[in-house]
Amino acid sequence: MIQNNPVEMLGLLAGTLTTLSFLPQVLRVWQTCSARDLSFPWIIIFTNGIFLWLLYGLAKNSPAIILANGVTLFLMMVILYFKIKYR
Repeated sequence: MIQNNPVEMLGLLAGTLTTLSFLPQVLRVWQTCSARDLSFPWIIIFTNGIFLWLLYGLAKNSPAIILANGVTLFLMMVILYFKIKYR
C-alpha cells in the first residue's frame, strides 16, 4: 500500500514535482502555437526514456514510478504532437 510506505510516498512527491514541471512547457507551446525552440532529438530521446521508465515501474509494480512516468509520457506526447503540428 502507498500510505504505509514512506519510500513510495517520497517517490510520489518527487514524481509529482518533476512531472508538473512539464506542464508550463505544454501550456506555453499550446498558447504560442510554437515548439520551434524545442529540440526534436531531445523530445524523441526523452520520450523514449520516459517510456522505458514506465515499463520499469510496471515491472517493479511501483505506483510512484508508474504514475509519474505515465503522466510525463502523456505530456511529452502532447509536446511531440505540437512539435509536429507547428513545424
